[in-house]
Amino acid sequence: MASAINDKVGERRSRVLLGPLPEDFLRINISVQQQQEAADRQTAMALHHQLSGGQSYTNAVGRLSITVAQAKLAKNYGMTRMDPYARIRVGHCVYETHTDPNGGKNPRWNKVVHCLLPQGINTITLEIFDERSFTMDELIAWTQFQIPQQVLAGETHEDWYPLNGKQGEGVEGMVNLVLSYLVFPAYKYPPPAPVMVVPNVGGGSIIKPLKVYTAPPVENPMPVLSESELKQIEEMFPNIDKEVIKTVFEANRGNKDGTINSLLQMAE
Repeated sequence: MASAINDKVGERRSRVLLGPLPEDFLRINISVQQQQEAADRQTAMALHHQLSGGQSYTNAVGRLSITVAQAKLAKNYGMTRMDPYARIRVGHCVYETHTDPNGGKNPRWNKVVHCLLPQGINTITLEIFDERSFTMDELIAWTQFQIPQQVLAGETHEDWYPLNGKQGEGVEGMVNLVLSYLVFPAYKYPPPAPVMVVPNVGGGSIIKPLKVYTAPPVENPMPVLSESELKQIEEMFPNIDKEVIKTVFEANRGNKDGTINSLLQMAE
């Protein structure tokens, strides 16, 4: 009996691996194709992060400000009042508003989005979702439109845009947006290339090239809203977020009367 136990213990010990583990220990052998797919996936994720999260556009021509004010939807989908939020896509960048709890058919966000506008991009895509607790969020409405030319010309533009959805094209409701655009100075993107100048030195001296850079133009300072002015406007529009007021003020180039007029249109 004892010998049988010893034999069994010896057999189990013989199965134990002693010494350094091999390099492929506990590794799953994958094919070359799977390795390539994994590498491609990592490359795609890095590119997505560079283009969206990092916003490292080297060809950005300006900054677009989008105020997602509110929406009026045609129907409330579900048994209870919807909890809508909006998702905005400009180029490769995606932004979201907060969720308006029980917003139903009349959600309000007053969310300001600042994004770099790459060269050649002139469309905005907006989607409205109903946030769900136990299932996937449901897409309620969507729209895609070109950035108005007056916005690209520097004007602040406020409008209601029709929404598409289950009810049909353009009849799912409307969304209220305020758009403004700030053009970047040309010297920033890209920076000016250096000009090589060779001085005319006589007497057998060594000629050394000099790097000369053109002086950048003087940039106009961004208008700043003082605390007293901001407080005064906040008292006039208590339901509008402070960041929205600042953005509208910048879009109106520091014109206080124009800012108030734009906010009056948003509050209607």
